[in-house]
Amino acid sequence: MDKPPFSDLVAQHGPAVYRVCRALLGAVDAEDAWAETFLSALRAYPDLPVDANTEAWLVRIAQRKAIDIGRARTRRPVPISSIPDRPSSYQTSVRAEREEVWTAIAALPPRQRQAVAYHHLGGRPYAEVAELIGGTADAARRAAADGIATLRKRLIPEPGKETP
Repeated sequence: MDKPPFSDLVAQHGPAVYRVCRALLGAVDAEDAWAETFLSALRAYPDLPVDANTEAWLVRIAQRKAIDIGRARTRRPVPISSIPDRPSSYQTSVRAEREEVWTAIAALPPRQRQAVAYHHLGGRPYAEVAELIGGTADAARRAAADGIATLRKRLIPEPGKETP
């Protein structure tokens, strides 16, 4: 059995990888992390076993690239004035996502944000999420549940109440 062309991997798993990058890094650095993920994957793809779980492999690379970019971000000078985010040129479906949702995800505590990103946006099982962020599968499930509950409170107004 031959491996599919690398371009097929990008087409099939690109949106999930982008969502993970966006949730972990925000709009500004997500495209860079996405591109770096696939550049690294392209270099390593010839050595990847045919039966490997390519989506898990790509999400793991994206996680590591997000860590690298996060570390690099702390070493960059802080701009004085803010520059408005420009729409992503990656895909119209990603571009259409509401900024309110991304802002709410970015406001989650880091562990909840990671659990939501890896499980709900990246499609990874809780056991793998636990391996990625540390802890047990139950702890990862709890963090993801708490994150989703917080997002629901922020994004879905209760009947008869104003949103904060």
